[in-house]
Amino acid sequence: MPVVRNLGRAASQLLQSSACGCGVSLVPVRAIGVSPRQVASDASFHSLTFSESDHPRVLITGGLGQLGVGLAKLLRKRFGKNNVILSDIRKPADNVFYSGPFIFADILDYKNLREIVVNNRITWLFHYSALLSAVGEANVPLARAVNITGLHNILDIAAEHNLRLFVPSTIGAFGPTSPRDPTPDLCIQRPRTIYGVSKVHAELMGEYYHCRYGLDFRCLRYPGIISADSQPGGGTTDYAVQIFHDAMKTGKFKCYLRPDTRLPMMYIDDCLKATLEVMEAPAEALTMRTYNISAMSFTPEELAQEVQKYVPELQVTYNVDQVRQAIADSWPMNFDDSNARRDWNWKHDYDLPELVTTMFSYLGSDSRIAQAN
Repeated sequence: MPVVRNLGRAASQLLQSSACGCGVSLVPVRAIGVSPRQVASDASFHSLTFSESDHPRVLITGGLGQLGVGLAKLLRKRFGKNNVILSDIRKPADNVFYSGPFIFADILDYKNLREIVVNNRITWLFHYSALLSAVGEANVPLARAVNITGLHNILDIAAEHNLRLFVPSTIGAFGPTSPRDPTPDLCIQRPRTIYGVSKVHAELMGEYYHCRYGLDFRCLRYPGIISADSQPGGGTTDYAVQIFHDAMKTGKFKCYLRPDTRLPMMYIDDCLKATLEVMEAPAEALTMRTYNISAMSFTPEELAQEVQKYVPELQVTYNVDQVRQAIADSWPMNFDDSNARRDWNWKHDYDLPELVTTMFSYLGSDSRIAQAN
């Protein structure tokens, strides 16, 4: 057995006992000389689980992406401003910085992450740091580091400190051999992008850590997410955000997918609501650790027709990007989210007409916009 440094005699004895098959519950921990290392789950340096009457202490990684800021706003309203810490490696805008606690956190820096969790007594962690589909294909080594190595850091820290961990997954976790219409929670998953591969890896590792170490891992497979307060971030479904900005600014939109490419979509408010609901759901209600969620499914042509009710002169052209089209063609056309609706009463609020109305209401009045019929 290798020498374990910086452990007290009691912990060393527990390690030896577990190696002899004594049934001690273990969690992964990184330390000098052993990485990852296993110690008993009742080791003295474990943070205490918050009581049911207390609010969770929340950390959001990758918080300056499409979803993090909105999630922080929702969670701060529910749990209190100072109980939710937003983090990223980029400098936030003033309105984000002054809206609540913000810190620098690099998910590839294990020591820094661990210090953040310990010093701030974190109990819930939302892990949003990731490179999306198209961006990931342009830089596979970076996507592998961020999406996989970063995830391993998060899993080890979450298990060590008994956190409730949320990691989002995606329609990109499926591939061309998956059933596409509809796609169930459990089926063949053979994605063809590093983003999709990393998300399948996250789903399986999270489930493994739940079974092996008791980690309270929760995961939702998001469809394409549409929001008005963020710019497209390189995802294959981001055309459904870009069309609104282009309609407002120029009245011309060039789509990189075929007009008949059907994909599941969701308005951001539904996405954030589902995320909070699954995190608050009683553990005994969950029959699985990764769920599909869905709200609507449409094609670029159907979306354009709905947008043209507000901007009749909108000119739409199609210049297909073969890389992104191939990605979209391997993804689900519709999600079967019946398990989420049964287990924790998931219900969406926004269909396509409500989505378009809300987007234009948020973006504000413009001379191009006509009243909908």
